[in-house]
Order: sequence, then C-alpha cells, then structure tokens
Amino acid sequence: MQIRDLPYTDPGEPDVRSGPRFLLWLGRGQLAGQLKSLAWGLLHQCGIAGLPLAVGIAVQAVIDRSGARLALAGGLIALLGVAIAVGETMLHRTAVTNWITAAARVQQLLARKTAELGSVLTRRVAAGEVVAVSTSDVEKIGWFVEALSRFAAAAAALVIICVVLVLYQPALGVVVAIGVPVLALAVLPLLPPATRRADVQREKAGRATELASDTVAGLRVLRGIGGEELFLGRYRQASQQVRGAAVRSARMWSLISAVQVLLPGLLLIAVVWYGASLARDGRIEVGELVTVYSAVTLMLYPLRHFEEIAMAYSFSRPSAKRAARVLALSRSIDPSGTDTGVPSRTPGAREAGAEGPSGDLYDPATGLLAPEGRFTAVVCGDPDAAGRLAERLGGHAVEADGLPSALLGGVALDGLPLDTARAAVLVQDKDPVLLSGTLHELLDVPSSGKVAPTEALAAAQCDDVLDALAQASVDTDGDPMRTRITERGRSLSGGQRQRLALARSLVTDPQVLVLDEPTSAVDSHTESRVAGGIKRLRAGRTTVVFSSSPLLLDLADRVVLVHDGEVASVGVHRELLHTDARYRAVVTRETDEETKALQTWEETA
Repeated sequence: MQIRDLPYTDPGEPDVRSGPRFLLWLGRGQLAGQLKSLAWGLLHQCGIAGLPLAVGIAVQAVIDRSGARLALAGGLIALLGVAIAVGETMLHRTAVTNWITAAARVQQLLARKTAELGSVLTRRVAAGEVVAVSTSDVEKIGWFVEALSRFAAAAAALVIICVVLVLYQPALGVVVAIGVPVLALAVLPLLPPATRRADVQREKAGRATELASDTVAGLRVLRGIGGEELFLGRYRQASQQVRGAAVRSARMWSLISAVQVLLPGLLLIAVVWYGASLARDGRIEVGELVTVYSAVTLMLYPLRHFEEIAMAYSFSRPSAKRAARVLALSRSIDPSGTDTGVPSRTPGAREAGAEGPSGDLYDPATGLLAPEGRFTAVVCGDPDAAGRLAERLGGHAVEADGLPSALLGGVALDGLPLDTARAAVLVQDKDPVLLSGTLHELLDVPSSGKVAPTEALAAAQCDDVLDALAQASVDTDGDPMRTRITERGRSLSGGQRQRLALARSLVTDPQVLVLDEPTSAVDSHTESRVAGGIKRLRAGRTTVVFSSSPLLLDLADRVVLVHDGEVASVGVHRELLHTDARYRAVVTRETDEETKALQTWEETA
C-alpha cells in the first residue's frame, strides 16, 4: 500500500467488537506494509548491532598490529554504515506510510458511518466525541500501527544479538541473554497503573473536547443569556482536570523511563565487571570485551521500543474503543429482520424494483400514513417527538426506542441498501447545515435531474438571498452562483440559510421528501409563498411536512395530528380546526384555559 493509493476504494468492514480487536483488524489489513517495515527495521537494527563486532575486530587488530584485519574492520564498518542509513531511511518511510494509511482507513470508515447515519449520529453519540475520534484518536491509532512494526524489528534484533553473543563469547553472552529478557519484562508490573492513568486522562480530555464543541456550537445563545462566563468557567475547570490527569500519567511514564535507564545501566556494570575479571584472568581478549560492552550499550536503543509500544498501546486502546463504539452504530435497531409485529404491507403497497420501492409511506410506530403523490402535513405538539418521527420516516432507527423504521411501499427502509434508501426518502431536519463553497457547489448534489437549480431557488423564495450574494461578490462579476458561502452559512441570516437548504432539498427531487419545520425562520408573507412553491414544485410527488403553521397546513392535501406517539386525527386543516380541540390548541397556540373555555362554550351551544 502506497500513500498515493489513498483513499481506499473500499476500507472494508471493521471488527468493532472491542478496541483491541479493532486494532488487530487494522494491523491485518496492512500486513504487507508491516512486513516491509519489519524487514527494513531488521536491516537497520542488525546494522547497529554489527558495529560492536567491527569495533572489537579493529581494537584487537591494533593490539595485534594486524593491518589486514584493521582494513577488514574498516570495510565492515563502512558497509554497516550504509546498511544503517538505508535501513533507517526506508524504515521511517514505511512506518510513516503505515501510520498515514491506518489513519486514513479509520477516517474513511468514520466518514462512511457519518454519511450512513446522518443527523441520527449526534443523537446517539455526543458531537464532541465524534470530533475527538476523527482527530486526536485517529492519530493515536495510527501511532500504534506504526510503532508495531518497529517494535517487532527491535524484538527480533534483540534475539539475534543475544544468540550471536552467546556464540561469540559464551561466558559473557549468557549473562546478556539472561539480563535482556529481565530488562524487557521489568516494566510490565508498571504498565497497568500507567494504562489506567492514561485512560483517565483520555476520558477527561474527551469530556473537555465535548464541552468545548458544545459551547462553541451554542456560543450565540450563551452570549444572549449571559452564560458565556459560566461555560468558560466550566471549560477552565475541565481543562485543569485534564492537566492534573496528564501530570499523574506523565509521572508514571517517567518512572517507567527511569527503570529502563537504571536496569540497563546495572546490566552494563555487571557485564563490564565480569568481563574485566575474565580479561584479567586471560580467559577472553580485550577486543572481545569491547565487542560485548559495545553490544550491550547499543542494545539500549532497541529496548526503548518496548517502552514506546507500551505507551502507544495504552494511548491507542481507549481511542480504538471509542472509534469502535462509533463504527458499531447501525441504521437499524433490529438488523436480523425478524418480525416486529407490524404489518408488512400497507395500503397502496408495491414491490421494490431495481430502482427501489415506491408507494405509500407508513410509520408502524404511530400509524402515520402519507399517500403516494400527496402533500401531507403532520402536526406534533412536541418538537422533539416530531424530529424523532421524521428520522424514522427516513429509515433511521432512533436510539434505544426499539421502534421500527418506516415502510415505503411495504418495504422497510432500514433494510434497504443505503444508496437506495437515500434516493427514495430525503429528510431535511429543522437545523440543516450549509457547507462552505459556492452556491453552485451547494446545489450540485445527486438528483433526478428533473428540477433545475433556478426552479428550486424560485420555489424556496431565494430572490433576496441571490441579491445579497450578488452584492457580496467581488471576483465573480455579480454572479451569485459563483459567490462563496461561509461555513454553515454564517454570513447569512437564519431565514436565508433555511431557504437555501430547502432549495437544495428540492433540487434532489426524491420520491419522498420529508421537511421538518422548513419555514420556522421566515416571516409570514415569505412563508406563504414558500408553501405555495413547495406544493407547486412537488406536485405528483410524496411530500411530508412537519409544521404547525396554518399557512402550510391550509395548502396540504392531508393533515395528520400525532398526539402521545400515535395518530389522533386525520383530515384537512379547516375541518380539523372546527372538530378537534387538541389540533386547534396546537395550531392556534391556545392556552389550557382558553381551550377549556372554548370546549365549555361548544358544549353549551
């Protein structure tokens, strides 16, 4: 795998049963890259390990006054230098490639999951956690994947060095062969508390990130109610908790580092003392002592990779756990497709064809039915309940409610392939997002091709938006379609953003369009024209609008009142105003006292 091959054509289906399993799945997916990194790491480590032998030969050659062996030692040192340089360069290249490709794979998986779940994602997982996973957690996961091959190369190099030393000088080699495993395993008792402290740090950092994200998202509201300083104080407190946890974690890792400096030093002292005794007794030569001493000194380098892999794993494990938790989310609460007790067919049902199902839209949880080709308005007294119902109509299973998704033509939307479900039903929530870019790019979305952008803009009453963009244009000769829109459309008013989002939804021209409060931020005159534009442009297509605005309700072919999670009344707007007190209370904003008084008057009349 090369970086130039990114992004992956298919990032694959991850193992999200746990954080370690997810890391293992990533490692298996990059086996070729890991083996390349291991090979270059062995070349680099063995090159370093061979230097003591060459130095020992050179020292002994000087003692023995042998020019040939000195020249041989010089050539060997030069050859090892080339091996070290090439190995280090290619090791760095392949290791960084592993890091980047692992991070890219995780980001692709997160992007795919975000596109699959849509707005439901932030209902199931905090927005700050999603931000943390897609930024800092991705880097930590990539770090572990990158460090794994270098650790494997270091471990293999240590085994090779110990075997060579035992064969080269058995007396000292045995001491080294016994001492090195002790050094490598000595930090194991310290890893669990270090990992726990790292987990606490990651958890507190994640909470601080979530708090910061939520505060920034609601900054305008916080300033309006004077709560900016309050939330700033909360974030300051959270950041101090992160700092304290980071200090405690750093102390433990400092202790591990100190142990890995102290114990090799003690081993080096033992080797020198024992080797000097052997050299004094004439049992080994000075060159052999220099070789073993140098080998033990250089073994400190690969031993550092044991600390690095422990740190990388302890930091990446909670990150992988969070990533796996997000990636484990699914569109359907019951993916097995078992019978949930709701009817499999609805009035007007048709078989799903190659282009997806068509027919009436039906929600088994509430009994809501939107006939095919009709303009249906839905009135809910609870805005949150309306939002959840809109998500179910789009094939999104709402978190933890255990309710099935809607059926289109008798076919469950959450059981369809994602592309088919999205082409069939489009849901625009009450707070749609405008991405940065030009107006032309905003409206350049997958569509049927039957609705031109100009028609959609006209239906959404965006004339004033086009005029504002034309005046703001500097380098586009007054062409509003080429004028850039800032992130989330922050340069526009709330009503302008809402109408542009509506125009984008109308351009797609789906079989079923579900709109949640599409005119809540516009004045009544504009709202009336927008309602007429929606009905005119969507003629013959299924449209469901969640609203309590009389201007929209009066134009609907069918009005449905949903009360306490089920359909309470069905009719047309003017009829329901006279026959249903609950409907009238929601639409006219009557108080409880006014409703009771009106009911009493009707009964006496």
